[in-house]
Amino acid sequence: MLSQMRRSLLRLSVLIFMVAFTSAFARGLVALDEAKIAQAVQEAYAKFKDDDSGKNADYIKALAKVDPKLFGVTVVTRDGKVFEAGDTKAEVSIQSISKVFTAALVMQQHGAKFLQRKIGANATGLPFNSIIAIELHHGSASNPFVNAGAIQATSWVTAKDSKARWAKIKANMDAFAGRKLPFNEEVYVSEVNDNKRNQAIAKLLDAYGRMGSDPLEATTVYTKQCSVNVSAHDLGVMGACLANHGVNPLTGKRVLEKAYVPKLLAVMATAGLYDNAGDWLYASGAPAKSGVGGGLLTVIPGKLAIGVVSPPLDKYGNSVRAQKATIYIIEKLGLNPFAQ
Repeated sequence: MLSQMRRSLLRLSVLIFMVAFTSAFARGLVALDEAKIAQAVQEAYAKFKDDDSGKNADYIKALAKVDPKLFGVTVVTRDGKVFEAGDTKAEVSIQSISKVFTAALVMQQHGAKFLQRKIGANATGLPFNSIIAIELHHGSASNPFVNAGAIQATSWVTAKDSKARWAKIKANMDAFAGRKLPFNEEVYVSEVNDNKRNQAIAKLLDAYGRMGSDPLEATTVYTKQCSVNVSAHDLGVMGACLANHGVNPLTGKRVLEKAYVPKLLAVMATAGLYDNAGDWLYASGAPAKSGVGGGLLTVIPGKLAIGVVSPPLDKYGNSVRAQKATIYIIEKLGLNPFAQ
């Protein structure tokens, strides 16, 4: 009788432990081995630093001039620990990665349902700057990570005028990064004088009644947000805010309501790497967003974020070395969310 009671107590203890462990793991509270993280980062940098595949974006003149050898890898955990290798303080323009944070701001101001209703949450199946996609989807941009949706998101940021709208967008990105991010005037001038297609996209959306402000004003502010400079370190910190359920782990400041984080990560998973988002998710299992400046931000929900900068891009517009380094770290540390 006593032996049976002991066995029952043992089974109960094991059950309680497993429930507690599973709950903690789901919340990202089980600590990752810091030595293994540091090793994985160093190995990823060493393994791919001499990879010269891809080429800088050249349709934006200022991007073609960026040093293609720049390569920095940063991991920031949800509790603020930082692991880095390479040129982690070297800056490139954020470009399309900015779309994540403006979408977050729209959610913060209007709610997740507003973003889904006004812009959408589906991949278009067409290039990021497609005009045809808007017509095929009856005037909908489909998601906030294509240019149409990003310009729409910018237009829906509540502000009294263009100056105030830009100030809110910039302050929001600064809050995610935990510092005042520099503005790249050269990139801005290079883009703002050659953004006719984006202007056309904005006017078409306006014709469908989808814009929240003047289309050309929104296009200009959108171009500004793409011209902010970030480093691999910055991207790691910005992503860690999402890994930490909306709180910046370095400043302790809440930058996004917890309820909106999974919605934002869902769009990153389905539309984060342009026309190669599906293959990326197939390989990594992780929500991510790339930019043609050479940055890549990846989030492992509840655990950490990986920020990488390397300007040379593949045919889809995604950094070659950044993808390889990130997938290496994910595989080395067993971080694929679908494999948990």
